[in-house]
Amino acid sequence: QVQLVESGGGLVQGGGSLRLSCAASESIFSINAMRWYRQAPGKQRELVASITSGGSTNYADSVKGRCTISRDNAKNTVYLQMNSLKPEDTAVYYCNVIFRGFIYWGQGTQVTVSS
Repeated sequence: QVQLVESGGGLVQGGGSLRLSCAASESIFSINAMRWYRQAPGKQRELVASITSGGSTNYADSVKGRCTISRDNAKNTVYLQMNSLKPEDTAVYYCNVIFRGFIYWGQGTQVTVSS
């Protein structure tokens, strides 16, 4: 079983930046894809970014060019650097991994962007 703990959310003005962290309780070295999702009030959860063990990344069109996902296998942590934040980025952000056939989610961290 893997426990994921997100941190780094908060209230920020539009145009500002935040760096989210997701710390895993197990070594992430063997975990292929690690993902960040977000869910805004009244909306479905959506994939924001993903990163493979080899460092390949993918981003939602809505955040491309503004967000960077990275991972530090030594710290068992995946990050999401978010720049030029917009009010529409307001959501709860969740970390997600698939480990040994099971899907794990963190508890989420709230990001609120004021206009």
